[in-house]
Amino acid sequence: MVALTPHPSTPSAGLQVQVQVRRRDRILSLEYRVTGPVAALRLPPPAERTRTDGLWRSSCFEAFAGRRVGYAEYNLSPSGAWAAYGFDAYRQGIAPLEQPAPVLVMRQAAETVVLTADVILPPDADGRIGLSAVIETTDGALSYWALAHPAEKPDFHHPDSFVLTLPETSA
Repeated sequence: MVALTPHPSTPSAGLQVQVQVRRRDRILSLEYRVTGPVAALRLPPPAERTRTDGLWRSSCFEAFAGRRVGYAEYNLSPSGAWAAYGFDAYRQGIAPLEQPAPVLVMRQAAETVVLTADVILPPDADGRIGLSAVIETTDGALSYWALAHPAEKPDFHHPDSFVLTLPETSA
C-alpha cells in the first residue's frame, strides 16, 4: 500500500488516500482507498461503464504507466465511467488507448471510499507507474493527490511523478 499526498497548493480536507497496486503480466490491479470525512466528498452518481473524456474535472482516480516511448493514462471514475489514453511524449500525441473497459467496483462506508480496478497495460509498458487522484468536495473544491508532486502546479503527467516501479509480475 502506498500513500498519495495532496499537492501543497490544494487542501487535504482531512482525508488520506492510499493505493494498493499489483501487476501480473499486463494486468494492473489498483485499489484506491480514501479515508476520513468522506461524507464531504462529491462523488459522481453510478452510471454506465462507458469510455468518457474529462473525468479529471471531478472526483477521479488515475494511473499512469511508462512505455518504451511515451506513456499511458487511465482515468477511473467512481461512477463507473473510464478513459484510457496513449501519449507519444509529455502531453503530446494523445490518442485513445484501445482496450476493453476495465472492471471497476466502488464501495462506500461511513469513513471510507474504495475503488478497485483492473486495467490492461500496453504491451510495451516499462514498469514505471504514477498514481494520482482528483478529489472534489461538496463545496466544489478540488484537491490533487499523487505519489510525487515535482512541479509548482499539479501535473500528474510530469515524468518525475512516475516514481513507482513494478516488476513484470508482482504479488
